[in-house]
Amino acid sequence: MIVIIDYDTGNTKSIRKALDFIGLENKISSNQTEIKQADGVILPGVGAYPEAMQELTRRGLDVTLKEIAATGKPILGVCLGMQLLLESSNEHTFTKGLGLISGHVEKLPDEPEFAVPHMGWNQLEIKRTTPLTKQLDGEYVYYVHSYYANCPAEYIIATSGYSVEVPGMINNGNIYGAQFHPEKSGQIGLEILKGFKEVIESCKSSQQ
Repeated sequence: MIVIIDYDTGNTKSIRKALDFIGLENKISSNQTEIKQADGVILPGVGAYPEAMQELTRRGLDVTLKEIAATGKPILGVCLGMQLLLESSNEHTFTKGLGLISGHVEKLPDEPEFAVPHMGWNQLEIKRTTPLTKQLDGEYVYYVHSYYANCPAEYIIATSGYSVEVPGMINNGNIYGAQFHPEKSGQIGLEILKGFKEVIESCKSSQQ
């Protein structure tokens, strides 16, 4: 069972629809007990970083996510949800994040040839093969964001070229993030979600 975290600032329904399509059992929940009992967790997110982090903290879900990460269960952050995995953000004001992956969220440079937000399809360059990135080099995914993850290269598993080299996917052990929207990226996005399912199954097998 995958739990999609509900904190009133996420694209929960579209992610659920994608998981239903690939036959992956899931539920949307903000209940800490249900989240802790899940085999894997997806942290979605749209909107502004400070408000999203504030809402996670208000519900105690920041602590819950850190506890889940410590158990080795897989977590996937999507779009803003990926950015929340990092240590901090400068969106509007300095805000501390979950700190599950080293790095800081910064605004994309606003240059004449590169509009902000970065919106639309862009090509992936795979930096490191994981269950989520295998056979995806050169494939296109759908982005909508104005801020990006500035993090050490060791955590970046896929990038897309824009005004900067945008980390499209990041990874630290059992923690994964996708800056783009897998649930809006057609068959390629579904393959990424299937890869997350593979990570969950591998984790369950190793804990038995």
